[in-house]
Amino acid sequence: MSSTSRIISGSLASWVRIGITIISQMALIPIYLSHWSVNVYGIWLAIQALVTVLSTLDKGHQNYLGFEFLKIGADKKKELSINLWSSIEVGLWTGLLEVLVIAGIVYSGLLMPMLGETSADNSQLVKDAGIVLLLQGIIWWITGSIGGILVRSLSPFGYYARMSWWGVWSAVITSIAPLIPVIMGKGLLEAGIAMAVATVVYNIPMFFDMFRLLKKEGVSISFSQKSSKLGWRNFFHSLALSGKDLLENLRQQGIRVILAPLSGATAMAAFSTIRTGANIALQGLGTLTNPLMPELMRFLNQRDQERMEASFGTVWMVLIAILTPGVLILQAFAPALFHVWTKGKITFDPLLFAILSLGVLVYAQAQPAMTIMRGNNLLRSQLIISILSALVVLAGMFTLVPMVGIVGAGIALLASELVATQGYKMVAHKWLVQHGLKWPAQASRIAHLSVLIATVFSTLMVLFPQHAYIILVVSLIAVGINVRWYWKRLPVLVIQKTNGLLKKIPVMGKLIKA
Repeated sequence: MSSTSRIISGSLASWVRIGITIISQMALIPIYLSHWSVNVYGIWLAIQALVTVLSTLDKGHQNYLGFEFLKIGADKKKELSINLWSSIEVGLWTGLLEVLVIAGIVYSGLLMPMLGETSADNSQLVKDAGIVLLLQGIIWWITGSIGGILVRSLSPFGYYARMSWWGVWSAVITSIAPLIPVIMGKGLLEAGIAMAVATVVYNIPMFFDMFRLLKKEGVSISFSQKSSKLGWRNFFHSLALSGKDLLENLRQQGIRVILAPLSGATAMAAFSTIRTGANIALQGLGTLTNPLMPELMRFLNQRDQERMEASFGTVWMVLIAILTPGVLILQAFAPALFHVWTKGKITFDPLLFAILSLGVLVYAQAQPAMTIMRGNNLLRSQLIISILSALVVLAGMFTLVPMVGIVGAGIALLASELVATQGYKMVAHKWLVQHGLKWPAQASRIAHLSVLIATVFSTLMVLFPQHAYIILVVSLIAVGINVRWYWKRLPVLVIQKTNGLLKKIPVMGKLIKA
């Protein structure tokens, strides 16, 4: 397979996996809520969040190794073998540590308050949750702690796309497997067992495939090729990355771990369900902006101001012309759709929905600045911003959730995104100036105006829900004016490329010529 074919295949696998995730988020929630109470579903979500947070140490280690394997390259097979098996030895120990931490949480009695459960009537449910959590921790130790390292060791040999397609099957299997017992009327324990069994069954052929490919490429399949000193050195170097990932995770899955004890599993389930739209928007944003980021980095390295601004302009066009009207349309129609979607079991909170949606827009606005920081490995600045935004989330949640409920969690998240965005922008602006480039201030202001438009009209829909559709019409007119204003100020290069793409679409081509 050629390099181009591998890139296309890997990108397609990523798109398919994101599509499966979006479909599962939309389709599976009504099924769960048709058979389980909101409280049981909330505990199920909390378990998944706990597993994600507790495996951060492993995932940071694996991500660090991924870059190390790529630096070593496919030609240095002996060096790669030593790093691989040294790291697998460490991965087995860190995976065991994570299982022991989970066991400590389960058997110390900490799990009940962590799930927000205080009633003795739910003691059996908490017991089942503990078994499921421990089972998932053991399965991760057996499969994920080792498998994640093996996957990354194959990337230098051009198997990234192949492993991505294995990931697609993983998403399908682990989404469907728990549904079978749920539809049959079973509870949390049976769903957890089904997911564990499916994970093992899926990993068996994948492990066989990975070992076969490593053997084919001449990589040693033996623990004799290891150095404990090297393995632990790589691990300690990865701790900074793990810490950064843990802090950033507080704004994603990690917030469930904090929210459950503060508000209870039922409220946490409501928060997570209302946040589904925002999560889908984030995933959609990634599919639109990620392909542009390598190009942006190339223009930054070439100190090409015009093409850099063109890349910035394309990213912000996604925010201004796609995400902003999308958020406003959802704000208007979500109350009616949400009731049908959740079978009326979860009450829709329009204010929380608006706050979470605005968080997505703020995150989208920060994308170019984030790319400058990440692409240039400004690790110290990234860590500082991650710490500050995590502190804002924690302080905001512990202060506001007891006062105003899950809306307080939404406010804390939005505040953290604003702090992070401002930090990214300041660091990126400074870096550009130091390297003879300029921040595209005018385009940035229009992108900021787009977020402001969404804020004003979303707030009006929350305050005057009976006039939501009228407000929507007015808001879309305002968005249209802003899009036109932005379009006129885009770099000529972006306009030419966009027109070229549109002309390839028969109807649009005729309109442009007219």
